[in-house]
Amino acid sequence: MSIFDKFWKWYNRHLLLNTAIAAGLFVLQLVHLYWLTTHVVFHRVFEISLWNPSPFLEWLLLIVDYTEIPALITTSLVYINELRKKNNLKSILYLIFLNSQFLHIFWITDEFVVEQFSGRSGTILPFWLAWVAILIDYLELPVIFETLAKAIKEVKRKFL
Repeated sequence: MSIFDKFWKWYNRHLLLNTAIAAGLFVLQLVHLYWLTTHVVFHRVFEISLWNPSPFLEWLLLIVDYTEIPALITTSLVYINELRKKNNLKSILYLIFLNSQFLHIFWITDEFVVEQFSGRSGTILPFWLAWVAILIDYLELPVIFETLAKAIKEVKRKFL
């Protein structure tokens, strides 16, 4: 038995724990999406901010941002595991949605988006790229809700 076979055997034996961790980490990203929508997007589109976080809340947002990579990895494992069991388009799409986040994290950052929207950008990158980054962020939503549903389903299967 290979190390990968052992890993997936362990992963499926502890599917509830693994899915719950992925869902928990990924649900935290809703805080980031709320900030993005109410503070960044609304400010650009309507010239108002519905939420201007205090320095303490900005610090908490930063912590949530640091959970994104573990969330992407653990949630990718959920959908890789599903693909191992049954090849399906939904899992492939969700993996694309999830892993496009790395493009956003390492290239088209939130800082770039905020700078572009405020007119303080010191880059030659085009403005529309900021909207691409926002779209990439919103691609998390269906995966977040689906992963949370999977965790709830696992809880019901195990305990009810």
